[in-house]
Amino acid sequence: MEYNRHKAVEYAHRWAYMRNPLYMDFSGMGGDCTNFVSQCVYAGAPVMNGTPTYGWYYYGPENRAPAWSGVKYFHRFLISNQGPGPYAQEVDIREIQPGDVIQLATVERDFHHMVLVVSVGEEPAFHTIRIAAHTDDADNRLLSSYPIRMIRFLHIVGVRPQKG
Repeated sequence: MEYNRHKAVEYAHRWAYMRNPLYMDFSGMGGDCTNFVSQCVYAGAPVMNGTPTYGWYYYGPENRAPAWSGVKYFHRFLISNQGPGPYAQEVDIREIQPGDVIQLATVERDFHHMVLVVSVGEEPAFHTIRIAAHTDDADNRLLSSYPIRMIRFLHIVGVRPQKG
């Protein structure tokens, strides 16, 4: 299945400065960035992976996978997913596209923030990539405006359908 990048970006623009009432807002519990990016990715890859603990799903505030709202768990799921739902690979900045995900370490030593790429400009670079994010809500923010200690680029390759 193809990942619909346009729908992911469209969702990001729609909800960058608001909260979709269908999902819990994690702002007061460590931040809403991964929850927001998960929602965006789900808009472009509408297949959840209901595998307990290691899947990627949100059925409600008390019934969600760690990958739905946790940066390191999201990365592990997206990179290693062999089941239903989106899957990705780490790439160089030059391979990033709208609808892809960037994970950052700014003030902390480990990756702790996620953003969705909404545009890359003529050629993807720190000063041309624009993102949408929650926690510090943003839309069309330049990637270069972040104080980046570490960064990784996750290119969503595709989406595997549910079996059956």
